[in-house]
Amino acid sequence: MANTKEIQRRIKSISNTKKITKAMEMVAASKMRKAIEAVLKTRTYANLSWTTVLNLSQAVNSGKNLHPLFLKRKKIKTIGIILITSNRGLCGGFNTALVNKVRESIKKHQSTAGEEIATEFINVGKKGKIVYTRFNHKIAAEFPKLDVCYEIKEVMPIARLIIDDYLAGKYDKIMVAYTDFESAAKQIPRVKQLLPVDIDAHDDHLGIVGHDTRVGSDKEYIKSKEEKYLKDKGGSYVFNYEPSPEEVLNEMLPRLIEVQLFQALLESNASEHSARMTAMHQATDAAGDLVDELTLFYNKARQAAITSEIAEISAGANALAN
Repeated sequence: MANTKEIQRRIKSISNTKKITKAMEMVAASKMRKAIEAVLKTRTYANLSWTTVLNLSQAVNSGKNLHPLFLKRKKIKTIGIILITSNRGLCGGFNTALVNKVRESIKKHQSTAGEEIATEFINVGKKGKIVYTRFNHKIAAEFPKLDVCYEIKEVMPIARLIIDDYLAGKYDKIMVAYTDFESAAKQIPRVKQLLPVDIDAHDDHLGIVGHDTRVGSDKEYIKSKEEKYLKDKGGSYVFNYEPSPEEVLNEMLPRLIEVQLFQALLESNASEHSARMTAMHQATDAAGDLVDELTLFYNKARQAAITSEIAEISAGANALAN
């Protein structure tokens, strides 16, 4: 039977750990609420901004006369991936699931191309270093990441970097890897194409209007209002652009990339804090269960020690009596 003092020390140690994990759970819950609020405020704007660019592209692009950010490279030699991870651990499988998803995407591109494709990473968050330390991928740049992001200026340097690199031909395709927030209990890692802008792609989760069942999405409401308006008017929308569609598109496209990156960062932040809150809640429950188990074990050990002492006293008394 284990020493009762040793069991007491273990109970005290685990109880202290339980207090820490409970505090971390409450902090994560507070940050999660702020992050979710920010996500829900910007989703509709991100979706509708993409709709505007689609309308602009139809007015400007025709035949081979495409904007440089719409041009698809004939041969993919180098891919740049913006990897949005956390700065700290203790968030369950948040980072591991995303890195695994990125690895799957890399293998998919290589199998499609039939040859080795160079992959470089632009990391946002400290935990993204795992792609170099474990998988030996090149990290082209690193950017700091705030726990709660409120302003789009946080992603503007990243947007400028990737647009310049894409136009310069350094990358033939640029992806963004992030964790999409669906609910406090469900976060899904995603790898989405950012450049070239593909107007034919049907992506429900990176700014393209379509069927979206995520929390806070009101695109179905917007779509129904548009359809009713067109039905009542018996026609379609007519857009007038000033000074010209070309100039408006040239200004809009960089802003669109910034908006998409900003939305991906907000989604990742909300997912991270949700994952950390869940992990800390599970750790707190596990610590409580372990304390209960050790308390029962301690009581049994203490009772066994008392019984042993009583037996020794009785044996001594009988020996003196005889």
